[in-house]
Amino acid sequence: MIYGYARVSSNGQDLAQQLAQLDAAGCTKVYREKISGATAERPQLKRAIGALDASDVLMVTSTDRLARNTRDLLNILHAVKEAGAGFRSIAEPMVDTTSQFADVIIAVLGVAASYERHRITERTAAGRVQAKARGVKFGRRAALTPHQQSEALQRLTAGDTQRTVAALLGVSQATISRLATPTAQRTMGVLSPSTEAWSQAALDAGNRADHDPEYANEIGKRLF
Repeated sequence: MIYGYARVSSNGQDLAQQLAQLDAAGCTKVYREKISGATAERPQLKRAIGALDASDVLMVTSTDRLARNTRDLLNILHAVKEAGAGFRSIAEPMVDTTSQFADVIIAVLGVAASYERHRITERTAAGRVQAKARGVKFGRRAALTPHQQSEALQRLTAGDTQRTVAALLGVSQATISRLATPTAQRTMGVLSPSTEAWSQAALDAGNRADHDPEYANEIGKRLF
């Protein structure tokens, strides 16, 4: 049995031309989908592959209606082969895994996928170099501005708990905890080596107070 698969990217596009071609090519059932090719989850394609039995054929009008890239095409062809079925593309007659050249076709597509991946890696690396040269910074954006970081440290030094400071600034307690480490404070230029031991002790005490109410009360009595 020959199954067809037709896809367009949006509801505003028409499947009629693909359906006519697949019908003329002898497809007895056509699975149709209106979804972007960039989407990994394509339910109708999954159904089409799941329906295949040994000696069946999955047909498309063009491989770009089926796969997002060469690697994706190889993965789909592997799934079709695992079902014992074959694959044909009307627009690309050479992509026919029911022919005697099936293994050659798969090998060529494998080389193409490897080259495609290599080129993407090269372009990405070149883009990063150019972006860094323009002063673009990579990585996650800081949760707090330098001013907010300074304010947080001032509040911690004044005796506020990490939980309180985090709530005031609208961030997680983990963010304030990382900010309060001696390493982070040295990076910001607010901690000298001579005060590092004291700062670490204060940080440890603050962490314990956040999780131990009795300890927090005892510290409060000593301070006030």
